[in-house]
Amino acid sequence: MNENMERISRLREKMQEAEIDMYLVPTADFHQSEYVGDYFKVRKWLSGFSGSAGTLVVTMDSAYLWTDGRYFIQAVKELEGTGVTLMKMREEGVPTIDEFLEENLKENSCLACDGRTISAEQGKAWKVMMDRKNGRFFCKEDLADSIWEDRPSMSREPVYLVDVKYVGKAREEKIAMVREAMKDSKTDVHILSSIDDIAWLLNIRGNDIVYNPVVLSYVIVKETEVLFYVQEEAISEEIRAELEKAGVVLKPYFSIYDDVKELGTDSRILLDEKVVNYTLFENLPEGAVTVNAMNPTKPAKAMKNPVEMENERIAHRKDAKAMCRFIYWLKHNVASGEITEYSAAEKSLKFRKEDPDCLDLSFATICAYGPNAAMCHYSPTKEDCAKVEPKGFFLIDSGGQYWQGTTDITRTIAVGPLSQEEKEHFTLVLKGNIRLAMAKFPYGVGGAHLDVLARGPLWEHGLDFNHGTGHGVGYLLNVHEGPQNINWNSGIRPGGYVPMEEGVLISDEPGLYLEGKYGIRCENLLMCRKAEKNAYGQFMEFETVTLVPFDREAILPELLGDAEREWLNQYHKQVYDTIGPLLEGAEREWLKEATKELYLNQ
Repeated sequence: MNENMERISRLREKMQEAEIDMYLVPTADFHQSEYVGDYFKVRKWLSGFSGSAGTLVVTMDSAYLWTDGRYFIQAVKELEGTGVTLMKMREEGVPTIDEFLEENLKENSCLACDGRTISAEQGKAWKVMMDRKNGRFFCKEDLADSIWEDRPSMSREPVYLVDVKYVGKAREEKIAMVREAMKDSKTDVHILSSIDDIAWLLNIRGNDIVYNPVVLSYVIVKETEVLFYVQEEAISEEIRAELEKAGVVLKPYFSIYDDVKELGTDSRILLDEKVVNYTLFENLPEGAVTVNAMNPTKPAKAMKNPVEMENERIAHRKDAKAMCRFIYWLKHNVASGEITEYSAAEKSLKFRKEDPDCLDLSFATICAYGPNAAMCHYSPTKEDCAKVEPKGFFLIDSGGQYWQGTTDITRTIAVGPLSQEEKEHFTLVLKGNIRLAMAKFPYGVGGAHLDVLARGPLWEHGLDFNHGTGHGVGYLLNVHEGPQNINWNSGIRPGGYVPMEEGVLISDEPGLYLEGKYGIRCENLLMCRKAEKNAYGQFMEFETVTLVPFDREAILPELLGDAEREWLNQYHKQVYDTIGPLLEGAEREWLKEATKELYLNQ
C-alpha cells in the first residue's frame, strides 16, 4: 500500500472511533499563514502534495484535494498512486469545497477539523451548514496528531529586533496607531493573530516559517497594555526588556485560549474573522461584542513609509547585482553541460549571500528548465532536477530577505537558440509587464482595474495565465502580502478593489505556461507613488524598483509599440547606470551589452 494511502487509512480509523463522516485538512497553522512550518504540514504528510495551497477532504471511502491553477501539473504528479482525487479549483464542472460538503454530507452526519486551523469566518459558515443538516461540527481535536508518530516539534526559533533605522517607526508609535483605530471602532480589546502583522507591530522578526521571518505568536491590545503570547524559549532577556519598555507583557503561547475566556462580558473586541481561528473565536465569552474588521495593522503595513521605501531601493540594488552576476554565469557556463536546475539555484543563493545584509531567501527558489517551467511553483531538489541544455528557456523566480527589505524577481533566460514561437510568446508576456509598469491612474483605482494592462497582449492572442498578476510584498516579511493585489477576478483573490496607495510594493508578473513545452514569466516589483494632482484629482503611478535586464535575445522588437520600446530602453539604461558600477570586468561588459537600446529591424 502507498505510504500516503496507509496514513489516510489510519486517519479513517480515528474518524470511525469519533463517529466522524468527513475530515478536513487545510493548509494552515493556527494563524492562517499562507506558508507553514513543518509541524503544521499535516495535509502534505497525509496526501503527499507539497504545494503551498490546498485542502484535503477525507471521507470513509474517498479522499479529495482541492488546489488552484498554480499547482495543477505538480499535484497530478505528486498525488499519483495515493488514492487522492485532484479537484482543480475553478475548472468547469468542479464543485467548490462548500458545494461538495453541502451535497455529500447527509442528515445527522459529522464534519470535523482542527478548529485552530480554520478561520472564524469559515468555521461559522460550516457550523450553520451542519446545524441545518441536524449534524455535528466537531473541531476540538487534531486527529492527525495521534497517528503522526515522528511529527516535527513546533518551531521556537530565537526572536530578533529590527532597528527603527530600517523600518522607520518605533513599536510605541505603531501600538498608538492601533489604539486610535480601536477608538474609531469603539472597541476596548483587539485580538491580533496574523503573525506578519505582529512582527510588523512589535518590530520583531524570527524564523518560525522558512523564508518568512515571523514568530509564532498572538497579541491582545488593550487600552493600557499589550499582551504578547509567545513561546518563552524564543525570547531572550534582552528582548523581553526592550518589549517591556513599550508596555508589552509576555505570556505563554497557548495561554491565550484560556485568557480570552476571562475577557469581560461587556468587552467590545476588534478582530478579523478571516484571520482569527475558529477555536479562539469560540472561546470568547458570551455577551462580549465582536467588531469584525480588517486588522488596522494590515493596510498600515502595506504602505511602506519613506524610510522603508528608500531602504527597499537599496535592497533591490543589492539583489540586482546578485541576479546580474547569476545571469552572466548561467549564459557563459550552460554550454559545459554540467549545470542542473538545482546547481543553478544554489549558485543564485551564493551570489545573494555574498552581501552581508542578505539574511535569507524570501521563498524557495524556482529554477526550471524547459517543460518544468510550465509548473508555476516548481522547485528542484538535488535528487530530482533537470540538466540545463544550451537551447530554449530557463526560468528563475527568486528573492531575498535583506535588512533593507524583501525582493522577488523572475527572469526567463534564453540559454540557447529559440524558436519563433518562443520569441513571440516571450515578447507578449514582456509587453504585458511593460504596460502595467507604465500605468498612470487616478487615486482609488485597484489592481482589478489594472489587470487588463498585463493580460491584454495575451488575451488578444487567445492566451492567458492561471495565476494573479501581482501580489503585495512585505518589508523584511512575507513575500506575499495583502490587502492589495492585481487580479481581475476579485471573487478569487479579494483585494483587487483595494486602492493602490503610496508606498505599496507590488509584483508585476504576467506569464504563459505550455504544458510539456516551456514556461515564461517576467516579474518586477513596483512601488506605488503619487504623480501629479490636478483638476481631475490625485494621480498615481509606479516606480520599478527591480533593476535587472530582460533578455534581449528573446524579444521581437516589432511586437512592441513605440512607447513600450522607449520604456524598455529607458529601463535598461537605468539598470546599467545603477548596477553597472557595482560590477567589474567581464560581468560589467556583459551588462553593457545586455542593456543596449532595442530598435526595430535589428
